[in-house]
Amino acid sequence: MESPQEQQTTDAGKPYINTVAALCIAPSGVGDELSEYVAQAVATIRDSGLPNETNAMFTNIEGDLDEVLEVVRAATMKLAGQGYRTGVTLKLDIRPGFKGQLTRKPQLVDEILDKRQ
Repeated sequence: MESPQEQQTTDAGKPYINTVAALCIAPSGVGDELSEYVAQAVATIRDSGLPNETNAMFTNIEGDLDEVLEVVRAATMKLAGQGYRTGVTLKLDIRPGFKGQLTRKPQLVDEILDKRQ
C-alpha cells in the first residue's frame, strides 16, 4: 500500500487535494446520437488544461478538488446553459498528497498483471 506523499499546496497556499473524476455529461431529449453535444462538454474539459482522457463512457479529469469541480460545472453549463436538460454522472476519487494518478493507477494494475504471467 502506498503512503501519502508530502502535502502540497495550490498557488493560493491552500492544501492541494488531488482528485480524479470520472464524468459523463449528456443532454436529454435531443435524439439518439449524443456525440455532437458530448463533444461540446469534452471541449470545455480539454480547454481547462487539467490532465484528462476520454473513453467510450466517461471523461476522466485529474487536479485539485476545487479546480476539478470548477471544470465539471463549466462542462455541465456548456449544455445546460443552452437550455438542454442535462444529466451528469460524477464519481470522485479524492487522494490528498498524490498526483499523477490518472496514469499511475493503470500502471499499477498492469504491473500486478505482469507478475501473474
